[in-house]
Amino acid sequence: MILVISAPEDDHAVAVLEGLDQAGVAAVLLDLSQYPQHSHLTMRYDRSSARSFKLRQIDANTIIPLSSCRVAWWRRPQPVNLHPEVTDAAHRFFAHNEIHEAISGLWLALDAFWMNDPTRDEKASHKPYQLKIAQAVGLEIPVTCITSDPDEARAFVQEHGPERTIYKMFTATEDNWRETRLIKPEEIELLDSVRFAPVIFQEYVPAQLDLRITIVGDNLFAASVDTPRLSYHADYRMELGKAQVEPFELPMGIAQRLRAFMKQLGLVYGAIDMRLTPDGRFVFLEVNTAGQWLFIEERTGQPITEAVVSTLAAQVSHFSLHE
Repeated sequence: MILVISAPEDDHAVAVLEGLDQAGVAAVLLDLSQYPQHSHLTMRYDRSSARSFKLRQIDANTIIPLSSCRVAWWRRPQPVNLHPEVTDAAHRFFAHNEIHEAISGLWLALDAFWMNDPTRDEKASHKPYQLKIAQAVGLEIPVTCITSDPDEARAFVQEHGPERTIYKMFTATEDNWRETRLIKPEEIELLDSVRFAPVIFQEYVPAQLDLRITIVGDNLFAASVDTPRLSYHADYRMELGKAQVEPFELPMGIAQRLRAFMKQLGLVYGAIDMRLTPDGRFVFLEVNTAGQWLFIEERTGQPITEAVVSTLAAQVSHFSLHE
């Protein structure tokens, strides 16, 4: 059985679950936001090497036999929701930590193939680490300054010039999302605010094309976005509806470096953003370990959902043969 750790509102998870169902592969969705209010987790260890893990869903009166899940897809797991009866701040802190220890231990204890392994996924999501590994495998990256020092920030902006420097966040959620932005001259006086939290500053990389490379196991799907046609050149997501998206063939050397990058990070799935500059350079920007692909698939016809389904299903077959 395949364990899909996501949410029923995630259209990517829904698409893959439908694909697995059509392929006759058993899969179940685990929504962590229902824990611990609406589900109970039990992990049992016998004196022998036997162990069993299960999650009982209270409202549906069903049990997810976690021990039978040989393949797991870590797809934007939702945060847990503590019981509202726990109101004391210290008690809530304690309960959250205990839940974190149990859940994190569960992932490590499952005998499963992961896409992606939660520990590696969390590690790979850190942008400073991504840049280090990209350099290590020979990918070009933008000149970057990550700082909470206003003087360092001003020096970096002065070096590259206003409106030739972008800044972006480390993380983003649906409720707290910011596009990649070019610094405007009038924003320089705001650089003192970096003392409150570090900011990623990078040289602005001009685009002949933006590239979105989705890697699923051995499959690599590259697509181009004709950013120069858009009015906002720093982040095509601002005008995604107007963007022209087409399949793109990467040079073999770049594809090999990206595969090496994924291997170094220990990722099975990743959505990589790069830029092809007007002078022909391929510049790595970042990888999203749970990046969206449906907007690429819908416009290019690239069978990315099928690749995700096939990669997960193949691992089920692999375990079946060896049990």
